[in-house]
Amino acid sequence: MNKEIRLKPIGIIYTPYKDIKGMPIQGKFEKNVIGRVEVFQKYQKGLKDVNGFSHLILIYYFNRAREENLIGKPFLEKGERGIFSIRSPFRPNRLGISIVKIKNVKNNIITFSEVDILDKTPLLDIKPYVTHYDSRENVKNGWIDKHFEKSKMPANIILE
Repeated sequence: MNKEIRLKPIGIIYTPYKDIKGMPIQGKFEKNVIGRVEVFQKYQKGLKDVNGFSHLILIYYFNRAREENLIGKPFLEKGERGIFSIRSPFRPNRLGISIVKIKNVKNNIITFSEVDILDKTPLLDIKPYVTHYDSRENVKNGWIDKHFEKSKMPANIILE
């Protein structure tokens, strides 16, 4: 099966990050920055009941990633890793996901914190983050665990 799949944006994500400089490697490391999603009017009805959740999973397209690599350098490492073991935007399908904290939902606008997305990124889908479904116990974090030993934060969580 080698059929092409076409996706259409359901909205646009707006953030203060015009480029990666100053952006956190994951949104949970920067709780005070605010972003917003503008869902296109024809999808607004789909936001019904979203305000009952504290967090959302945003699925988006890395529209500024111009290349595809199966090997890449993660932000926390000097060496290279396989693309499916890192969170680089230079993926075969350029799909990104972020968990964000809802601040407000009004009409077709979702205001959120815990931002790690570039400004004017195309939004492909929204799902509620549900602890009962999305959280796991006894998780192995591969090569990343060494960067969080003894519960301390790595030094380079904000991109330069």
